[in-house]
Amino acid sequence: MSRVLNGSAQVREETRQKVLAAIDELNFSPNMAARQLSGGKTFTIGVMTPFFTYPSFVERLTGIQDVLHESAYDLVLHSIRFPEQVGRQLHTLLTRNRVDGLIVLSLPFSEEETRRINPDLPIIVIDDTQAITHYPSITIDNVAGGELATNYLIERGHRTLGFVGDRIDNPFGFVSTRRRYEGFRRAIDQAGLRLVDDWVRFGEHTQEAARQNAREILSMERRPTAIFVSIDTLALGVLAAIDDLKLRVPDDVAVIGFDDIQAATYMHLTTVRQHLVYSGQLGARWMLDWLDRKDLPDPASVALPLEIVERATV
Repeated sequence: MSRVLNGSAQVREETRQKVLAAIDELNFSPNMAARQLSGGKTFTIGVMTPFFTYPSFVERLTGIQDVLHESAYDLVLHSIRFPEQVGRQLHTLLTRNRVDGLIVLSLPFSEEETRRINPDLPIIVIDDTQAITHYPSITIDNVAGGELATNYLIERGHRTLGFVGDRIDNPFGFVSTRRRYEGFRRAIDQAGLRLVDDWVRFGEHTQEAARQNAREILSMERRPTAIFVSIDTLALGVLAAIDDLKLRVPDDVAVIGFDDIQAATYMHLTTVRQHLVYSGQLGARWMLDWLDRKDLPDPASVALPLEIVERATV
């Protein structure tokens, strides 16, 4: 039976089908500790993620769980709350054989050190914060996404544009807002428009911080007609500020976000969609192929497409 459960090629197909039928009839559940001892596997896949309650991370985790739910592997979540935890947690996973593979979400780490400690552990990176050279990665082009959002506003007649994002000098090294802002600036420059520094705000990753920043921008004597917000959750704070000031969306101020989290649908937010759930699903499929069939992803690096989702705020 153990050879069937572990997918051994030494089992004849007729025998395999008989064993599987018996397992189904008896509603048999294999002892995972015994499987680990016999095959040297934990049948767990680890996911290292910061701020797992943030909507974008939740949606990626949903995609991962969707795929692993149909497999023999369990998901073990390793939540990172502080930057100094990254190295410690990674070292533990690399040295104590607690997982068969690891998916890293949006966290910087040393590839060289990781390979030195445990060169055989399968690792897949989703939403990189650095150039990944040794491991498969699933990313988006944040600069192009910033240009896409800004050009969408420009094409709809907006010539005075503001920007609201979270801090670009954050301790985790997140780069998405920095790169989206770079795309925003590039699009403005290419359109021959003027960037007004007073209309650009960076703050904490909270709706209240975005709300206050937007209030400051929109309370000026001269204000932009549209605001690009680098993250959907912050865009909800910007919409609240517009409501505070008794302005109308999009007649007085247009707003475009980035991510297309579920809440964006409920708030009718126009946004740039990155395929969050799909990125998690793809990463999990890559990992299962790597673990079960020793198939490395080909290509090893994928940049997922971005698209505008038109709703009511532009």
